[in-house]
Parts: sequence; structure tokens; C-alpha cells
Amino acid sequence: MVKDYSTGVLKAFDFKKLVKNIPELNQLGCRINSISFKKPIDSSNMNIAHWVNIAGIIEKEYARYDGFVVLHGSDTMSYTSSAISYMLENLDKPVIFTGSQLPIGDLRTDAKENLITSIQIAALQEGGKPVIREVGLYFEYKLYRANRTTKLNAEHFQAFASLNYPAIAESGVHLKVHHEYLLRRQGRKSLNVHTPMDDRVAILKLFPGLNRSVVKSVLACPGLQAVVLETYGAGNAPTQDWLLTDLENAIKMGIHVVNVTQCPGGSVLMGQYETSEALQRMHMIDGRDITAEAAITKLMYLLGSQVSHKSFKSIFETSLRGEMS
Repeated sequence: MVKDYSTGVLKAFDFKKLVKNIPELNQLGCRINSISFKKPIDSSNMNIAHWVNIAGIIEKEYARYDGFVVLHGSDTMSYTSSAISYMLENLDKPVIFTGSQLPIGDLRTDAKENLITSIQIAALQEGGKPVIREVGLYFEYKLYRANRTTKLNAEHFQAFASLNYPAIAESGVHLKVHHEYLLRRQGRKSLNVHTPMDDRVAILKLFPGLNRSVVKSVLACPGLQAVVLETYGAGNAPTQDWLLTDLENAIKMGIHVVNVTQCPGGSVLMGQYETSEALQRMHMIDGRDITAEAAITKLMYLLGSQVSHKSFKSIFETSLRGEMS
């Protein structure tokens, strides 16, 4: 967004004038084109249809460009970038998500640096090949693997964090890429874009005082296929008989339940404590160190791909795009 100084109102930035407004981009030595949605949206209104649109644009333009930068509101950026990482199988080029906390026209905006460096990263090559070959999220001098991120702050420029995986590049006086943390491509298969995503999913967050009617209302949602269960600490849950019974019955009815910790950092370790032994015995899916954003979008992706019920647990517990350790 950009501010109209005559009215003070925020309006959509005209990206056809991108280089004119940010002449520093001429120093990057790359050709830049832009594609915008006909009607810009607030990222709070982001949905699966928009993800499909973004993936479709990348698929259509994939052969023409060396890299892609997706400008996105910060509120749901981790969800969208995680979803896109699953949708773009065999990705061999950089897809960098970025945005800003302040509009590009503001005096103290962070948009300019984020945009310039994201384009530089998307254009970065060694030996004629892209350096980054995955979906990344760049914000406040750091490039993260997108499906490892979560938004932690609504006011600071350093809005995002990746607490379970190091930054894959950092921008300072020099742009430093941490090659040891980059996602390695397996084989030479061509890009395969998966657009079917299933929204019959839910997130159930445990909290002291959670009552049975709330749990039942979630698990009894018509057509529900999968649930992210946000547990305490290392994957722990209350041991009340009713809660364990309802969760086990849901799993027996074919609902996939994934154990994900509420903590921004750390991992689920089912069976380490008595309060998670019952979850382990009922064969709940182990989310290990995956974020809630990456977990819910992975469920949508796997359900949309019609993964068999028999293999669903093992496939979810397998890292597909570097989203879990």
C-alpha cells in the first residue's frame, strides 16, 4: 500500500511504476515485471482461492523468469507461504514472500528495504543457476524458510521468527547466504503445481478450563477430516477421561489429529511425559517441530491430494518441503 498525501488514505501501489518509485532497483542488473490482482485485498481476507491464484501465476510464468517475489500482507503471510511451498512440488527457483509493517510511502517504512533485498535474493545466481530453490520469507534483514515461520509481533519491524530453523540468508553490509541450511532438491523433476486444497480442517487449542461441549462441537463438525491439536509444552494434554475418549473416538472415526505444541519454539515429544503417553497410544500424528501454520496448510494439501487414510500419518510425519525436522 502507499499513502495518498492529499487525503492521508492508503491505496494500492501501482507496481507498473515500481522502478520509477524505487530507482535503486536499476542497480540490481535484472529485468523486473509485475503482476497484480485486479482488486488488492487485505491479507486477513486471504483464502484458498487466492493461494490457487498465486500458484497459478507462478506456474504460468515459471519458464519466463529466474525468480519470483510475492508481496503479501504480514498477518497471514506464514499461512500463504507455507501453503505455496506444498503446492509447488519440485520447485527449482526462488519464490520469496515479503511485505512490510508500514506502507511504502511512510517516512519510516520498512517496505523499501524488504522489497529491494527480496528482489536481489530472487535474482541471485551462482554458475548460472539460482542459489535459492525454495519458498522463502524475507523480513527485516533475514530470509527464512517460509514454512518454518510465524508472525510474533504486530508492531516491531522484526515481525517474523523461525525458532526451530535458522535463517537461510542474512542481509547486512553483505548479503550472506547460509548454504548449509538451504533446501536440497532431489532429482531433476519438473515443477508440479498442486492446486486441490481441502478446507475441511480445524485447529483446537487446549487451555485450562476447556470444556467438553467445546471439544465435541469441533470434533463433530460435519465433514471434518483433520484437526491440529495445539497442546502444551512438549505435546502434553490434560488426562481427563472425557478428553482422551473424545480424541480417541475421533481418530477411530477417521479424523486425522496432529499433535502440535503451542510453544513458538521447541518440539512435540510424545511419551516423554505421562501427560502425552495416552496421545501416543492412540496413534495421534506427531507434529514434532512443525508450526501451526505449516501444519494446517499441510493437512489441506494432503487431503486435497487424496492421500490414503492408511498412509496419511506416515506421510504427514515425513518432511516434504523442509517444514519439520
